[in-house]
Amino acid sequence: MNKRQISAQITKRKLISTALELIKEKGFSAINVEDITKKAGVAKGTFYTYFKRKEDIVLAISRVPFSEIADDIERMQDMKLISKLTYYFHRFMECVESCGIQVCREWIRNVIDPNNVPENLDSKKWVYDVDMLTNIFDNAIKNGELKKETPVELLTHIIISQLYGMMTCWCMSDGKFEPLDWTDKFCEMQLNSILKQYTKNK
Repeated sequence: MNKRQISAQITKRKLISTALELIKEKGFSAINVEDITKKAGVAKGTFYTYFKRKEDIVLAISRVPFSEIADDIERMQDMKLISKLTYYFHRFMECVESCGIQVCREWIRNVIDPNNVPENLDSKKWVYDVDMLTNIFDNAIKNGELKKETPVELLTHIIISQLYGMMTCWCMSDGKFEPLDWTDKFCEMQLNSILKQYTKNK
């Protein structure tokens, strides 16, 4: 990577971190592109080098922490499925909480309103999260932990609805509902019972 590419990467990260800080402080609707670039100390036009519109930066905010989770999961080849899922759910909700309730509201809005997302489907948070869970289940079938007839799509959507339900409850309660605490309770109380009939006896 040359100096220009490194500089561009630093500028993009600065825009993302600045946007996250402002969204946490003021809320998404209360800020504009100029607020972000002014606080980041870059020209307004620089924003559009990396993002088409303000909404796109909300999706970018999720990229780094959630891609780190993906990398962690990739390294956990020998970990049992329940432990892997528990780790994934806990880290998922840690990332959600650390990004703040205002960003969480925007992620949910993007999922609920398809007109509010970029044309590139791969950048949608919902698609990204579903793909991550699907891969975890597919790998569990390949390594013999789950039966071949395991309904991966069904399990994925049941579980993702729980995670998004907790995110939504957090937003609707204006922060009184504690999603990380309830995510851990869900893993402890429900995961085994959901997966029991699909787990191979060894």
